[in-house]
Amino acid sequence: MTRIIRLTLSLILLSSLAGCSTWFTGQFDDPEIELVKIEVERARLTDQLFHLTFRIDNPNPVSVPVRGMVYSVHLNGMKLADGESSDWFTVPAHSRHTFKVPVRTNLWRHLKKVVRMLEKPDRPISYQLQAEIKTGLLFGRKVQLLRNGEIIPGDYIPE
Repeated sequence: MTRIIRLTLSLILLSSLAGCSTWFTGQFDDPEIELVKIEVERARLTDQLFHLTFRIDNPNPVSVPVRGMVYSVHLNGMKLADGESSDWFTVPAHSRHTFKVPVRTNLWRHLKKVVRMLEKPDRPISYQLQAEIKTGLLFGRKVQLLRNGEIIPGDYIPE
């Protein structure tokens, strides 16, 4: 008898969880993410520290908790950085949130390409951002994204 009760309760619990997960995924729009700014914090010969500023837009009527991001950034086809951010934050409903990710890299082997990119600071540099955002708390969801855009180095170089 207790075995039947346990089995029945387990089935009810599992079926209710499945219903909740389809309810959350049915109306969920993927958040939009954009690379807003690249700041040079420190630039040494063999070690560079950048701060990448990202903006996440939440088009959903409920807040979206973000548990981290795995990313890769390329400038004109050259890998600038890849890594993982483990910052936790919540993006309110129909709102946006900006956050910074510190990135360490070594561009020594790409020095000629970087110098050529910066020779004409008014010429745009194309970037490609590949990222996987981890959202949700109990029922996590991974949002894959690929963004292409351009930045103009002259906007970030102090005169």
